Amino acid sequence: MSSYKIQSLRSLRKEMKAVARGQRPAPADAAKPTFNSVEALVRLLTPENRRLLALIRDRRPRSVTELARMTKRAQPNLSRTLAKLEAAGFISTKAVGRRKTPSTVLKKIVVEIDPYSEHDRVRMA
Repeated sequence: MSSYKIQSLRSLRKEMKAVARGQRPAPADAAKPTFNSVEALVRLLTPENRRLLALIRDRRPRSVTELARMTKRAQPNLSRTLAKLEAAGFISTKAVGRRKTPSTVLKKIVVEIDPYSEHDRVRMA
């Protein structure tokens, strides 16, 4: 199960500046997606996006064009949504010739909320 950070933009900016100045090494999880709040993560999981994730998992479209036909969504709109879901680590896309094939990369999301601090964590499996 992969763990992701919930980190404020201010904290992330401070961390990145310290790394750039050589004051500290880059954190081991620096390449993983970071969410600035649990709310930001939840905003990605709209009912429409959850249906889209289920459709990708269950029907395994061979291209974004095929997925656009399945969902009856405009391809540019769908491509923007897929880019956000991919940046968050929910899906991956694989280039096959001239087309992109989306696939899901997680089975569940576990959010750990620390009620006494801002050190919440997200785990994805």
